[in-house]
Amino acid sequence: MAKLEVTTKPELASRTLEIETPNRKDREVSLVLASIQKSIETKERLSKQCLNEIIEMARIVIGALRRGRKVVFFGNGGSAADAQHISAELVGKFKSVRPPLRALALTTNTSVLTAVGNDVSFDEIFSRQVQACVDKGDVVVAISTSGRSKNVILGVQEAGRIGARTIALTGGNGGQLATLCDHKVIVPSNDTQRVQECHIMIGHVICELIDEAFAEKTSEKWIRTTRQDRKPALPLATAT
Repeated sequence: MAKLEVTTKPELASRTLEIETPNRKDREVSLVLASIQKSIETKERLSKQCLNEIIEMARIVIGALRRGRKVVFFGNGGSAADAQHISAELVGKFKSVRPPLRALALTTNTSVLTAVGNDVSFDEIFSRQVQACVDKGDVVVAISTSGRSKNVILGVQEAGRIGARTIALTGGNGGQLATLCDHKVIVPSNDTQRVQECHIMIGHVICELIDEAFAEKTSEKWIRTTRQDRKPALPLATAT
């Protein structure tokens, strides 16, 4: 950003005005277009190389939910946000009206995360929660862009010991995480940003496939049942 000193009156201090130069504007446009293009190219590779893996991931989750099991997500940083985001879509509502589905993110309870991290080890923040919350037949989705996060790996190992089905959502070469899981979806990129963009897109695709599986048969019956069971709200004066 070029700077120009402008003094309106002799007795006033000069003010600095920032003037946008054409060169900077061109660089910004180029950067934005390049980032978008890289994202498109990564998604195109994903659609060609991982289509069957994404569909199979959805089938695994759908099968577990139909059997009354739950799906559990975890990861670090942006992957933690993805874990919360996807589980919220399942418990809440994605596109179609359907019953809430059993989904849980192990990244939301700050008391548990900080207690285990401080008193035990940050490496065990997921494995201890898996031991406490995951049952045989559940599905665990471990999210890591590199596949090398130690606490995610330990969480998957614990899930395997319990008898849960494990899915790796990762990138690059999949790391150790991919080798430990029953199923894996590996985004074909070593660029963390591009991998994360694909992860949340995959999450949305999975949610859409789940909606397709559950909404048609259950939505009408569920709406009718919940309307019949709904209790009238208490008056404000008596609500506690």
